[in-house]
Amino acid sequence: MKKLTSLLLSAALLVGMLACGASAKTNTTVRVAGLKGPTTMGLVNLLAMEKNGTASQNYDLQLYGAADEVVPKLIKGEVDIAAIPANLAATLYQKTNGGIQVMAVNTLGVLYVVEKGDTVHRFADLKGRTILSTGKGTTPEYVLRYLLRKNGIDPDKDVKIEYYSEASEVTAQMAATKKDAIAVLPQPYVTAAQMKDSSLRIVLDLTKEWNKVCDTQLITGVTVVRTAYAEEHPEEVINFLKDYQKSVDAANDDLDGTAALCEKVGVVAKAAIAKKALPKCNIVYRIGDEMKADVNAYLQVLYDASPAAVGGKLPDANFYYTEATVAKRVQKAFQRLVNSLK
Repeated sequence: MKKLTSLLLSAALLVGMLACGASAKTNTTVRVAGLKGPTTMGLVNLLAMEKNGTASQNYDLQLYGAADEVVPKLIKGEVDIAAIPANLAATLYQKTNGGIQVMAVNTLGVLYVVEKGDTVHRFADLKGRTILSTGKGTTPEYVLRYLLRKNGIDPDKDVKIEYYSEASEVTAQMAATKKDAIAVLPQPYVTAAQMKDSSLRIVLDLTKEWNKVCDTQLITGVTVVRTAYAEEHPEEVINFLKDYQKSVDAANDDLDGTAALCEKVGVVAKAAIAKKALPKCNIVYRIGDEMKADVNAYLQVLYDASPAAVGGKLPDANFYYTEATVAKRVQKAFQRLVNSLK
């Protein structure tokens, strides 16, 4: 009976936290993985909040250069929460049989086609060219390939796409090329490259190009949690979301402070670059049903273009960390306990 009472109290507490936001301070350290670039720029203020005592708990923010470095950390349970590309989250959900859930959309469109030269003025001008890019197997690859097809260009025959593991490698290759180099780059790397080379031109905003051919929201990154961690540490997850919203608000409102943190943590090389790029990074905090609707619609577009982009099939409703899925999980646990007491 004590177990039953405890579970009922836990269920009531969890539903209340989801509805109103957690308020209890915990001593747990939550391990959070992020990638260099825009998806982590919304996370860095967690460290400032922890330092000044306004965070709900402690955070260990780990930074990586490529998404494929984060995946094994999630699978092995070495990180609890991570900011990763949206399509990779869907693929990882399938690969781990529901081992992760997406909690929030953290970044909208941040991709641009840039050129060192003056030969590209519309999408059709990319035909027959070599395009440098990062993000093979993640958002940049699938967005580029989708848009090429929508503009009548075969990404396997009409262009040559060269992939690099990190955006910094792409900018280095651009700098080494004398003329007519073309690349797909995310912010803040576009800003960083232009500050070094004023002749570098933004020729296509891929968010605008996406909007021309698709009525869904272009999503660059999402924040995910290990399902097992969410089940075992519901209070810490809710506290994270509360702190995360404040961190995102600060990223959009306090450009100087956020830019300084981005340089300090290593998300961006220089604070000056981060400050100039932040307004262009489309950093957001979208959770619940809004998050679910946006991500589901975006993944549907990718799936229709290439099922492999999302792991072979669209994720089911349990992929989304919402009040409904968490309440359902608590209900199942409660029913199992009731059955065990019969």
